Amino acid sequence: MPIVTLEDRAVLRFTGPDAQRLLQDVLTPDLDGLSAGDVVAGALLTPQGKIMFDFVVARDSDTGFLIDIDAAYADDFVRRMTLYRLRAKLEMARADDLHVTAIWQEERPEGALRDTRFRSTETVYRLYAPRHERVTGSAGDYVKLRIANSVAELGADYPPSDAFPHDVLMDRNGGVSFKKGCFVGQEVVSRMQHRATARRRLVQVFASQDLPAGDIDITVDDRSIGTLGSRSGSEGLAIVRIDKAGAAIAAGKAIHAGDQPVDIRLADWTGLSFPTDLQASEA
Repeated sequence: MPIVTLEDRAVLRFTGPDAQRLLQDVLTPDLDGLSAGDVVAGALLTPQGKIMFDFVVARDSDTGFLIDIDAAYADDFVRRMTLYRLRAKLEMARADDLHVTAIWQEERPEGALRDTRFRSTETVYRLYAPRHERVTGSAGDYVKLRIANSVAELGADYPPSDAFPHDVLMDRNGGVSFKKGCFVGQEVVSRMQHRATARRRLVQVFASQDLPAGDIDITVDDRSIGTLGSRSGSEGLAIVRIDKAGAAIAAGKAIHAGDQPVDIRLADWTGLSFPTDLQASEA
């Protein structure tokens, strides 16, 4: 039973009678339907529909929520949310008494919440509590788990204001709702959904040796079709143009990460496949 305290995460507490309304109106997920036993992916988008901040959200009480976010972006996120607060009655503050612990096993640990982003391997839970002393895994184990489940994170896999929710599978993992109505950037994201125009997608990358470090492009015929993100040994994640990747696969062309030949796959749980229309890939 791996247990890892995620030292790079911060917890924000949103409380008050208007907390749910504000978060529901501004953020991407449907919080009205969020189970008390789950955490769900979410994002705050730019007006152009790109991800400014990503996180997971959990209920904290009847009127409160916890937002679990990369600590490097936590304060900027609070400042941004303050712009949307207006006269809403709520408090926003860091919950420095809480640490984020990831636990993956079949049986739910006491007090833990199911992380609904993880759909391929073991069931993964998040525990928000004072530091959990029983740590049996490492941060590297958690990165490997994310790769196996195609779970992208801002910073590790893409920079702020660069990716749409579709690019990182939020349309597939419950991180964005197309039924709840307006949120910041909703018009652009809904148009992509209804017109099926998403061409960039998160894929798993497999090599025969350790993937190279640094800023590495995924290429076909020395032309970039995407960028390598998280990596663990010979496996990693990348956001690529799946139309161009599909054309390369159909034509039997090699795909590279830096100088290394690699295989790329779309996670089974997404229900996605690589297009094979060679003409469409030229667009």
